[in-house]
Amino acid sequence: MGIVVVEICDGNLMTEVDLEGIIESEYPDVAVLENTCLNNCGMCAMRPYALVNNRRIFAKTLEECIEKIKKAIEEELAAFNEE
Repeated sequence: MGIVVVEICDGNLMTEVDLEGIIESEYPDVAVLENTCLNNCGMCAMRPYALVNNRRIFAKTLEECIEKIKKAIEEELAAFNEE
């Protein structure tokens, strides 16, 4: 398991891209998990989103969401490295 965990719902638009391949190749300390449900059904149906260490990250487009996920990962890794 990674220092940072990114979770996506298998019913969300994020499953249209290989998020695991994109994120884990760039950030080896990050684990991407696909779950059957993250209990955010209203958000799941409306726009791409993911949880980064239990923090909701969402956007209007897949590309924007991926960029926001990367930013959240970098913030989490920076906080971990400060300790």
